[in-house]
Amino acid sequence: MEKPGDNTLAVFVDFENLALGFKDRKSRFQINLVLDRLVEKGKIIVKKAYADWHRYSDYKRELHEHAMELIEIPKRAMTGKNSADIRMVVDVMDLAFSKEHINTFALVSGDSDMSPLVSKLKENGKHVIGIGMKDSTSKLLIQNCDEFIFYEDLEVTRKAPAVAKNLPKQKREAFELLIETIDALLREDKDVLWGSMIKQTMKRKKPEFSEGYVGYGSFSELLEDAEKEGLIKITKDARSGTYVVTGYGKAAGVK
Repeated sequence: MEKPGDNTLAVFVDFENLALGFKDRKSRFQINLVLDRLVEKGKIIVKKAYADWHRYSDYKRELHEHAMELIEIPKRAMTGKNSADIRMVVDVMDLAFSKEHINTFALVSGDSDMSPLVSKLKENGKHVIGIGMKDSTSKLLIQNCDEFIFYEDLEVTRKAPAVAKNLPKQKREAFELLIETIDALLREDKDVLWGSMIKQTMKRKKPEFSEGYVGYGSFSELLEDAEKEGLIKITKDARSGTYVVTGYGKAAGVK
């Protein structure tokens, strides 16, 4: 059974299909919303997006900045249909068989044609997360995935506890990341919020994070200071002697 933080993910984006869902929307697709949500579930190893990138060139820079590998797909006129899903299926299955350490596949698409792929991944012991638009995603695909996330839900801003603005910038940013991470783990229904689990998730969200850079000798000191600021409540585990976050503090406005 996987321990918290042991999940390794591969993310595949059928951009041709996704573009259909955004056709009548004023807002742009934001890959950071997808990746920020998925990194809460584990370490992302592979990130690929499929499309005729000449048609979606205005997205290329943003995707490159998030280290997405862009797979060029021939024009629809040359193939007669969206061939992005075909190439994507081939790459997903190749990765599933060749990289056993990747246990979770995130498929960003609403195409019902992806359902057989989902079934095959599950047959081979892989956990499958689907991500798509509410109005353009096949119900068959939704029901076949182990879990499904609607992109629109990622756009909703959660009311996370506020960190005092008068704190030094580095400390304020560290506390904001801490609160954001705790909120994410609670959303994942984690029963016990171990300090090590929280730090690991914070590092996945912001690889450059270091409690030492903020001025703390250890992550435990950061948690202690956050408790003093009234942001969180912590207790020590009787067996290990390590900290566990039990909830938000008074400053967070949560009882």
